[in-house]
Amino acid sequence: MAQSDEGVDEIEQIVVTGSRIARRDLTSSSPVAVVDAEQYRLSGTVNVEQLLNTLPQVIPGTTAFSNNPGNGAATLDLRGLGAERTLILVNNRRYMFFDANQITDVNTIPAALVERTEVVTGGASAVYGSDAIGGVVNFILKDDFEGIEIGTQYDITTRGDADRANIDLTMGGNFADGRGNAVLYMNYFDRDAVMQDARDFSFNALLDDFDENGNPALVPGGSASVLNGRFSGPLDNDVNRALRPGLTTALDNAGLTGLGGLGFLPGADGQTATNFRNPEDLFNYAPDNFLQIPQERWMIGTMATYDITDQMEFYAEGSFANNRVITELAPTPITGNFLFNVDSPFLSPAMQEVLRQADLTEGTITGTVRDDNGNLVNPGTLTLADTAGDGQTSLSIGRRLEEVGPRQNSDERNSWRVVTGIRGDLGDFSDTMFKNMRYDAYYMFARTLNTQRQAGNVSRSAFQAALLDNSLNIFGPNITEDAADSIRIAATNVEESQLQVASGAISGDIIELPAGPVGGAFGFEWRSTSARFSPDTALSSGDVVGFNAGNPTAGGYDVWELFGEVRVPIVADLPFAKNVEVNGAFRYSDYDLENVGGVWTYAGGVDWSVSDDLMFRGQFQRAVRAPNVQELFGGQAQGFPGAIDPCSDQFTGEQTQALRDTCIASGVPAANVFGAIQPNTQIQGLFGGNPDLEEETSDTFTIGAVITPQAIPGLSVTIDYYNIEVDDAISVLGGSLNNVLDLCFNEIQDINSPFCQAVNRNPGGDIGEPNFVEVLNANIGKFETDGIDLQINYSMDLDFGLLSESSSLDFFVLGTWVNNFDITPVAAIPERIDECAGTFGNTCGEPLPEFKTNSRVTWRTGPLNLSLRWRWIDSVKDDQLLNEGTVAANLAVPKIGSQNYFDLSATFDVLDNVQIFGGVDNLFDNKPPLVADSSEQANTFPGTYDVLGSRLFFGATVRF
Repeated sequence: MAQSDEGVDEIEQIVVTGSRIARRDLTSSSPVAVVDAEQYRLSGTVNVEQLLNTLPQVIPGTTAFSNNPGNGAATLDLRGLGAERTLILVNNRRYMFFDANQITDVNTIPAALVERTEVVTGGASAVYGSDAIGGVVNFILKDDFEGIEIGTQYDITTRGDADRANIDLTMGGNFADGRGNAVLYMNYFDRDAVMQDARDFSFNALLDDFDENGNPALVPGGSASVLNGRFSGPLDNDVNRALRPGLTTALDNAGLTGLGGLGFLPGADGQTATNFRNPEDLFNYAPDNFLQIPQERWMIGTMATYDITDQMEFYAEGSFANNRVITELAPTPITGNFLFNVDSPFLSPAMQEVLRQADLTEGTITGTVRDDNGNLVNPGTLTLADTAGDGQTSLSIGRRLEEVGPRQNSDERNSWRVVTGIRGDLGDFSDTMFKNMRYDAYYMFARTLNTQRQAGNVSRSAFQAALLDNSLNIFGPNITEDAADSIRIAATNVEESQLQVASGAISGDIIELPAGPVGGAFGFEWRSTSARFSPDTALSSGDVVGFNAGNPTAGGYDVWELFGEVRVPIVADLPFAKNVEVNGAFRYSDYDLENVGGVWTYAGGVDWSVSDDLMFRGQFQRAVRAPNVQELFGGQAQGFPGAIDPCSDQFTGEQTQALRDTCIASGVPAANVFGAIQPNTQIQGLFGGNPDLEEETSDTFTIGAVITPQAIPGLSVTIDYYNIEVDDAISVLGGSLNNVLDLCFNEIQDINSPFCQAVNRNPGGDIGEPNFVEVLNANIGKFETDGIDLQINYSMDLDFGLLSESSSLDFFVLGTWVNNFDITPVAAIPERIDECAGTFGNTCGEPLPEFKTNSRVTWRTGPLNLSLRWRWIDSVKDDQLLNEGTVAANLAVPKIGSQNYFDLSATFDVLDNVQIFGGVDNLFDNKPPLVADSSEQANTFPGTYDVLGSRLFFGATVRF
């Protein structure tokens, strides 16, 4: 607080996130949650996502535990609407993003330099532009720093692993007789890897099955691509066996009587074989996956200000971050059809005869007759070309190439950002209008270059060649090191993203009214966004087996914008109306995208301060998000999301005749419908961009109250209702691969629908290499969510203390109730709604509890602060119960119970300039809840639930 010449307190005007207009208080028209620097210290946060992902308004995005899926970045997702709909700001300006999705990796924001973080949920495009549909997270960094500060922290779990080491150095000082200030900060962070086999709950890959009593249960599972190879193809098709009399005899002689649809396994000697039919045959891929991914980070940055004149200040920011992150998967599973020599020296005579009998090329089947159960009655006729003379046949294989080693993906991201600008006072233009005018203009340039190196890949063409020249024996554990070297291939991908912003604005008091000045802000902004992804040639050609293939991405666009805000006081100092203000904002954006063009966003609201004790507030905002570069121009790439094929025995819903007919029409042989055609819990999809996308629009409505009772000093309560609707939402076709399957086979049941046309099957009816579900980007239906946020702060003085005569007690509660979160995956079918509030699973994804709270009580006594945090996550149920018509009795884990975590921490000021701190997170060592087919990874949801157990942290800060 500054003193005026008359000796009356003059309150300095400030800018609150969500507006560009300076105000005299910290009250915002939109709900704002503030996380200050002390919260980072008390929670032992060195990566900002550690703390912010625990906020009730945030659904965890990618985190330190995101290995598969994962990209080595840390992202924030407000309201569960997606990280691409959450705008990240640093000092009220856009920050750099790390990929073509235009998402910020918050690993690049220095936690030690954060003074506070302001979280505004709901559309804010009128103020900040595109990407703010879910809301804004604004990191306010410490500036005007003088001295030297060194901070260190070390973390380790009570099991002695998952080490994290962090060191920060901040230096600053004034120059030019106090007209300027410069700050330099540096950071080094190192995080050790933890493998999934380091914890009992993630040691085995679990799947949903049944116990010996026929009850649903979690059982050890894994992948059908196994260590010694699994072989199928024409051997296990009833039509082929009926038309090849010699094949059945050969199979019987080889000990493969009654061979099932999943094929046979070779013995350890590679010459004998057994049927693949037991769960014990599956490969447990879990131990080869990271539970905590390793990270090494270097950051350096600077901030400087200089008063050119008393009315003009030059400012600059610069930052550079080098992030190195590794993800690891189990050895490459190679699948698909390959040619084999029928006289392979690696096989016994009996197995050679099996291949010899299968050495026939199929023609056209006619007159096939089946009974009502799909069993073959009359095979009809089939023209066969006798090609036994070529000595080769085709088999479908599933072989885990352990001899090549695990698959590792190493990302090295170099990100840098530069901001330069001028700001200052324009003064008063007249005695009655345009007073206290200020200006701010800046230019920002940011670029991220990611070099991605892959190991553990295999060349498909080299693999095929090695099979035919008999240098590669995949029957049993018989691949030599030389053979492994001959098929091993590395891959390098390069990804670059770039953002430029030029912006200018003026703000101040436009005119004086009886109730006070009318505040306004007006300006312009130009943004240029571009990105490119250059995959390795071998990877983009599809020859690489291991990591997903992808095609090049390149594109960008520019946008010119005009914006304005106004805040008008209506009445002041009246009974039941201490202050009433209305506000409005607009932004016109002109994109050089044909399907977007010029768009308007706007906002309006009212603040009604009844008295010093009570204020009501309400706000409406229309927001727009233009499609990002990846959504528009992304090359096609493969992915393996969790999903259930309704035509397989994994499906637990009703097996109707209409479903059966749709399955057959989609390419499932009648005898295989509802059979073992889905060996894994993941289904291969083809994802990619769509240049014909249009913009998303959203409407956000909030209404709430701020209660600060004068009769209870130190207490403040805010309660706000929010309602957000996003139309023409951009997502993959149908909203998810699992949705596409559900819409095709359970809802629409028309083979000519775009959803059924997206499903491509192999001859046996399975979905996999080389056939996928095509789920390219589209403007789908809409997202709708509403709920209530509650925040309580209370501070009270105590007349006793531990290291002092008195002390104080601070209470803080932040909670959210989600009433609804509905997804309409197809605008043309408005009655088809995926209900996601209070659920988790393959359709809705990360758990979205109805209730979530984050509470803290801190006792301050002299130099000591003791703090206890309680994190409560409400129970959630499998989304199949709401969206796919199944019942709880069919699921091993129909519900995840509520989870409670307690964290204890302390800070102690040893000297005025020395502070030590420490604590334990997850004090009672709670284990994560387990799910299988509906999990994200590691048999749970590692972003939501603690997977490491109790974690100890301790550190110190010294300032000179």
